[in-house]
Amino acid sequence: MKKIFDDLIKNVPDYKEFLTVEEMDASSKKLAEDFPEAVEIFEMGRTRRNHPIYCLKIGKGSNNALMFGCPHPNEPIGAMMLEYFTAELASNKALRDELDYTWYIIKAWDADGTKLNENWFKGPYTLYNYARNFFRPAGHQQVDWTYPTDYKNLHFHNTIAETKAMMKLIDEIKPKFIYSLHNAGFGGVYWYITEESGEIYDHMRNAAKKQGIPLNLGEPEAPYCVAYDTAIYQSLGIRQNYDYLEAYGVKNPEEIIKVGTCTADYAKEKYGAFTLLTELPYFYDKRINDMSESDMSRKDAVLLSLKFSEKSDTFIKTTLENVMQYIDKNNPFRLALEAFINNWESNEATIKMVTENPDFARKATVAEKFANLLITRFYKMLSYGLLVRANESQLKKMADINEDNQQKKAALEDAFKRSEENLKKLSIELEQLIDYEVVPIKKLVAIQLECGLLMAEYLQQR
Repeated sequence: MKKIFDDLIKNVPDYKEFLTVEEMDASSKKLAEDFPEAVEIFEMGRTRRNHPIYCLKIGKGSNNALMFGCPHPNEPIGAMMLEYFTAELASNKALRDELDYTWYIIKAWDADGTKLNENWFKGPYTLYNYARNFFRPAGHQQVDWTYPTDYKNLHFHNTIAETKAMMKLIDEIKPKFIYSLHNAGFGGVYWYITEESGEIYDHMRNAAKKQGIPLNLGEPEAPYCVAYDTAIYQSLGIRQNYDYLEAYGVKNPEEIIKVGTCTADYAKEKYGAFTLLTELPYFYDKRINDMSESDMSRKDAVLLSLKFSEKSDTFIKTTLENVMQYIDKNNPFRLALEAFINNWESNEATIKMVTENPDFARKATVAEKFANLLITRFYKMLSYGLLVRANESQLKKMADINEDNQQKKAALEDAFKRSEENLKKLSIELEQLIDYEVVPIKKLVAIQLECGLLMAEYLQQR
């Protein structure tokens, strides 16, 4: 890697916390004021709650590049990378010239949802605090999953305001390179790319190795992921999900899939854009890249994972149904839960897949067992957190408007108490079973930045 890039990565600040939306907006405005010759700021659209979505335009290179943070609002690592990268781009003409892109950069695409995560942004960074203050919207309200699509019997055209704003920008700039800054919660490092790029795979993996963060060698996040290489997957679109469900016995996948497709799909199909995702964890346990053989089959590990999820979903669904009449239909936590716990048909497809696919008959690796038996429990904690917040937010609304309905209040308080007890119980259990470390933000930013630089340079040379 060139010295100018090495220096950039070495100088990543030792961030101790994540920035709020207001802090990011203020920083972007100041950057444009301080470097008017290199930086423009414009409002590319508004969120559904009418918050401005700011885009920075930096440099005047030969190709356009698009980078966006917080496509899922619980994923602010990319926003911190953009905070650093935009400041360096603005102040360093040599860097702008070396990269030779015109950069379009949005730090917080889902600004509304990001605000609902801000209670954990400043720490403490524990499994419980993250889950207790977590928010992720239902699929049909996720900014990166409501692009219009018509595939087989799936027809989705309920595109939300934030997605329309990004579509308009993509149509205007026709980017060569898109960096979609997602991140995982627990595990190791892995990547999604729209086309095979074998020449730089080792360099990407080395970016994680240099920071001492393991690769994610457990189960992929979706059973239909296509691996190009170790920890490197073909980018996911809604078509793969549809085909997977159809292949394993779901008669009408369009009735399960309530979302559209994503930025990578849209931009590649219309303009041939290349999209990179570098997935990074807040927490990791060294077992995530242990490839030694465990004591159970991969099939049994998956089935145990599904059994736990179904038991947890039953509790969540029952608790939610008991107070459904008291929670607003547009409550974001309720909407998210309704989407996340209706997985039985997808689970049936997975059971059929692991039963038929001979690769699941072998012994699971320690990484695969860990992913199935413990990481899945970590992610289920997040649903418990949403259940707590659904009741909590409704109780707060009652207090704010001085609503005097004792039956409603008692039901919500009971559901709140029971859901918080389950969240705490699971968090205590996982604290004992998982020997996790909190990854310093500096390391996460450095990995994500280095991989972006590698891909940006690779695409220019190609």
